[in-house]
Amino acid sequence: MESRAKLLGHPIHQMLVPLPLGLLVMAVIFDALALTTDWDMTAVSFWNIVAGIAAGLLAAVFGLVDWLAIPSNTRAKRIGAVHGIGNVVLVLLFLGAVLLRREEPGYALTTPAFLLEVLGLGLGSVTGWLGGELVDRLGVGVDDGAHLNAPNSITNSAADEGVVVRPVAAPRSR
Repeated sequence: MESRAKLLGHPIHQMLVPLPLGLLVMAVIFDALALTTDWDMTAVSFWNIVAGIAAGLLAAVFGLVDWLAIPSNTRAKRIGAVHGIGNVVLVLLFLGAVLLRREEPGYALTTPAFLLEVLGLGLGSVTGWLGGELVDRLGVGVDDGAHLNAPNSITNSAADEGVVVRPVAAPRSR
């Protein structure tokens, strides 16, 4: 199934996803540097998290539009639900880190905040893989001929193995 939310022919959700990923990953890297070196990048990481949350919520709107268009009772619908819910939890983990740091001088890093960030990054690795499974394996948002029940990519099975493809009738000419 093709994406329902496009800009100049390309899926908007897939265009927006790199923004929160890059911002949140860099926030964790800046905080790790702050913990292990004399570089104080904590204010930069704090604002990266704020921007990453905003970008993630924007990407989520377009992801939801696409998810709602996936036919029910398909593997793609189930994976999309786990992907979306996981990303909401990821945003909440980073929001928790922001809330823990907002009162600190210079948005200083606290251990609980950093742990939330690392958990969020770990969860993002899983939800990112699920997003790749949706797009690369199942063709969601890419092709109307997508195999929405293709087997898991880890099984090394062909994407169309066990998938029943029903031909689409050609439109009648008048």
